[in-house]
Amino acid sequence: MNLAIDIGNTLVKVGVFQHNKLIFNDQFQPDSAIQKLERIGLNYPEISNAIYSASGKTEDKLEAYLSSNFKAYQLTHETPVNFTNLYQTPHTLGLDRIALVSAAQYLYPNKNVLIIDAGTCVTIDFKTDKGVYQGGNISPGIQMRLKALNQYTAKLPLVEFQSPTSFPLGKNTRDAILNGVINGVVYEIDTYISRYKSECTDLTVILTGGNQQYLSTKLKSGIFADSKFQLFGLHAILEKILND
Repeated sequence: MNLAIDIGNTLVKVGVFQHNKLIFNDQFQPDSAIQKLERIGLNYPEISNAIYSASGKTEDKLEAYLSSNFKAYQLTHETPVNFTNLYQTPHTLGLDRIALVSAAQYLYPNKNVLIIDAGTCVTIDFKTDKGVYQGGNISPGIQMRLKALNQYTAKLPLVEFQSPTSFPLGKNTRDAILNGVINGVVYEIDTYISRYKSECTDLTVILTGGNQQYLSTKLKSGIFADSKFQLFGLHAILEKILND
């Protein structure tokens, strides 16, 4: 039984895998991570292996807990993966993106997969049906765009992310900002999907990240929305480590 842990800046996401099936997942604040993981360990005593990935610095106490209770591995740029990486600067490729591409290869090994992660940033990554990662793009996410409009202008307010009351054109400054930002992200993603669908006869599109649930209702193109996609990637990497 495997434990996959994604340690973000605001949330820790975990998944328990048995026979390659996700049987439990949860998310919680970093300051309660050890307490929550202890509870998971009690509920699933068969867990023997763990893998964790951290967006920032991992607390020493958490690392010590994982290493003392499981055969634990940390995802780094040196960790072996299940795909061929053509990124020219592989050591600058985000660990979250590495896990996402690993998930795409693990779950869709013979498919062309476009992975869209709509979180703090919007990342677009593409892997071929041969298991080759071709690269990707990065742009600001919804909250970052809202903050930028406020910080880099003299009079535009800081608007909280929510659905605009008037669509598609704003009838007030708040809705004008929301429509501009949200529609900008939606049109951007839809254009990427249309472009790759025109070039690939068989394309699977995965949407994940903090804003995936909201954006999945706005996108016109067929997609699979999966908030747990990255956990499958971590599990796939752990399985490769254990089986090599």
